[in-house]
Amino acid sequence: METMKGAIFDLDGVLVDTAKYHYLAWKKLANQLGFDFTEEENEQLKGVSRVRSLEILLELGGIEKDELEQSRLREMKNDWYLTFIKDMTEDELLKGAKEYLLQLKKEGVKISLGSASKNAVSILKSLNIYELFDVIIDGTKVTNAKPDPEVFLKAAQGLGLSPEDCIVFEDAQAGVQAGKAAGMYVIGIGTKENLPEADKVVAGLYELVK
Repeated sequence: METMKGAIFDLDGVLVDTAKYHYLAWKKLANQLGFDFTEEENEQLKGVSRVRSLEILLELGGIEKDELEQSRLREMKNDWYLTFIKDMTEDELLKGAKEYLLQLKKEGVKISLGSASKNAVSILKSLNIYELFDVIIDGTKVTNAKPDPEVFLKAAQGLGLSPEDCIVFEDAQAGVQAGKAAGMYVIGIGTKENLPEADKVVAGLYELVK
């Protein structure tokens, strides 16, 4: 842990909270399909791929769609989501996120993103932190979803570091499991109850700012 050479950040829930925009887009889709989708039900979609998220949504609505139609619905949801996040600004960064990234930069730590999001680049640019990342591994560069360690192993590889020299920052259980499976030290963002497998848990990155 003392020898952190690389820091790998999940995006959602760690640096920024785009969950509300995902929720609004899924809710809009559910409403169009004729049923409602609550915030409680939305918990089931956390850290889950877009394909699986739609399957869960359709199961909740008791609706069956063929693969072609599912693909169309996923695109529709994503278009709405992209419209929502276009208006994001640096103000939406989670407390301490930019300060901590700048602190790591100053300390010479290499920084990577390790996120399932396929829209990571546009989000980082909207938040004005894109240039702080040495490597960006997002949903366009991996085939396996967390808890598979692929995203974090690729991030370490991109940084030119071994897994044990990297620390993962994650807010979802599947992400914590992926970090551990990659052989990395994992700092959970949230609570110990929700992230029991993390090596250390903080409420937010602001707790790590010196």
